[in-house]
Amino acid sequence: MDDDGVTYEEFVTTRAQTLLRYGYVLTGNPHDAADLLQESLVRLRAAWPRVVNKRDPEGYTRTIMARQHISIWRRRRRESLVGEVPDGQYIEPGLDRAEHDPRLWELLSALPRRQRAVLVLRYYEDMSDAEISATLGISRGTVRSQAARALDKLRTGWHPAAERAESRSSR
Repeated sequence: MDDDGVTYEEFVTTRAQTLLRYGYVLTGNPHDAADLLQESLVRLRAAWPRVVNKRDPEGYTRTIMARQHISIWRRRRRESLVGEVPDGQYIEPGLDRAEHDPRLWELLSALPRRQRAVLVLRYYEDMSDAEISATLGISRGTVRSQAARALDKLRTGWHPAAERAESRSSR
């Protein structure tokens, strides 16, 4: 018996379900919550004489559970090295359609030279605004405004072939 009359066994018996619910809220999984509670109660047992003096064994146990959960989460989150890269190349399905649509190329060639240059440097050469600005000898703000205007013109004038067919059939 302790000073206030609560033993470790009594605490576990009366508060285990509440702590299990807390574990479920932390983990989102009943099995992980049970594992978390079990590990926390083992740690609590070792520290029981100190905890009782604090008169807050449930708060102490919740702290153990939260810290243990964060520790598990961090371990799972760490990068694991593998021999080969598991991902393949990402291929945008609409990109092939856009590159082979003559209407898009007509609209692009109809843009003013500066707007066309900004788009080509940004999307085909993959340059940043600062690099485009240095290449063309214009400010970064001009690069952004020219790109925005050019994209607006392309959006209003170009509709992929599939979209044009759909709009014709809905008439």
